[in-house]
Amino acid sequence: MAIDTQKTLRNKVIYEVYVRSHGPHGNFDDVMHDLERIKGLGVDVVWLMPIHPIGKKNKKGPLGCPYSISDYRKVNDEYGSLEDFIRLIEKIHDLDMLIMMDVVYNHTAHDSVYLDQYPEYYYRKADGELGNKIADWSDIIDLDYQHKSLWEEQIKALEYWTELGVDGFRCDVAPLVPMAFWVEARKRIKQVNPESILLAETVHPHFIEHVRSQGFPIASDSETYEAFDICYDYDTHGEFLKYLSGDIDLESLLEKKRMQEYIYPDNYVKLRFLENHDQPRIASLIKDDQQLKMWTAFMFFEKGTTLLYGGQEAKEDLSQSLFDRELINWQGLDHEFSQFLSRLATFKKESIFAYGHYKIHTMTKKDIIVVTYVEQNEWAIGIFNVGLKTGQLKLVSQEESHMPLPVIEDGSYVNYYTMEDIAVENQVIQLINEPIWIKVM
Repeated sequence: MAIDTQKTLRNKVIYEVYVRSHGPHGNFDDVMHDLERIKGLGVDVVWLMPIHPIGKKNKKGPLGCPYSISDYRKVNDEYGSLEDFIRLIEKIHDLDMLIMMDVVYNHTAHDSVYLDQYPEYYYRKADGELGNKIADWSDIIDLDYQHKSLWEEQIKALEYWTELGVDGFRCDVAPLVPMAFWVEARKRIKQVNPESILLAETVHPHFIEHVRSQGFPIASDSETYEAFDICYDYDTHGEFLKYLSGDIDLESLLEKKRMQEYIYPDNYVKLRFLENHDQPRIASLIKDDQQLKMWTAFMFFEKGTTLLYGGQEAKEDLSQSLFDRELINWQGLDHEFSQFLSRLATFKKESIFAYGHYKIHTMTKKDIIVVTYVEQNEWAIGIFNVGLKTGQLKLVSQEESHMPLPVIEDGSYVNYYTMEDIAVENQVIQLINEPIWIKVM
């Protein structure tokens, strides 16, 4: 584990921006003009998907994929100039937010500047041709990290952007790049900015198994924490999608999430999300507004950093193409849902969500999630009626537990999500179609 990872990262909200699709011009200025609204959602970190020049050779679609990069030291002129990018950095900082840049170090475009200068940096197949180790991604070619001079070039690029004011990096398919490289990169970046944040796009368990079956190394999430502060939640996201499709029950999903409490380091931080640019829009999967609010509240309540993908606040149900320009439909943006997200983000900043002992409880009633944090003598109890059930819920854990639900005295408690009263009698509450968060001292 990166032993200097701060637990307060669990209080953060990251907002992912796809510059190409975010506004009418598809450039940095569009993002610049939207920053006050983004800040109003309670966002702490703005993550920009790759902003580098896109390779033209073997590109996919009319515009090519931003994850097929030709030069790690430049910006895509479709988005603007380097000066435009620096102004964006400054505006983000002026609004007391951080900026995170996407870096793609497993592979490059076919016409990357590296290929001319350093052809030895590339992986070669058995026939000596360029290509991919474990997939057929026709617009990219894999790098070969056996060459330590490649390490130096890649780390220098990270240092360059850090010196310009970038506060952290989201690292694409990080487990496919040696962890020893990332450990060294972390050390060097921290010398420039000790507060820099490293976020790893870790991968689905079945992908790890597949890569290893092909004879190639790939890091598990546990190994990835050696160099990174935050890892993706793909070790449970597959079960989340299966639950939504009716293939598994809720308890199967929650048991996977409980495992994270004992297989990862004490200061582990997971990136909690309902959607991202590689996954379906959550509004395309959850059509009911009350259920969407319920899952959104649970996402914020979970232990870890929260991710919002640009357009999620507008309940966008179209996944924008990586190979063309498809604008987000901002027509769905409504003040009430944005206020709800802002309120959730404000709650997220409370100390208990960083330092409290966290537990997902087992309940008798199906399709109800009950989660607690306890810090000293304070409890935060979150109840998420994701199945929109009616009736009553007895607040008693069913499993044998070192930390069962507390005995709650009869009385009226404030639901901090709605600021309305919730009655508790004999450990029983009435279920409602709103998330519930009560505090017990």
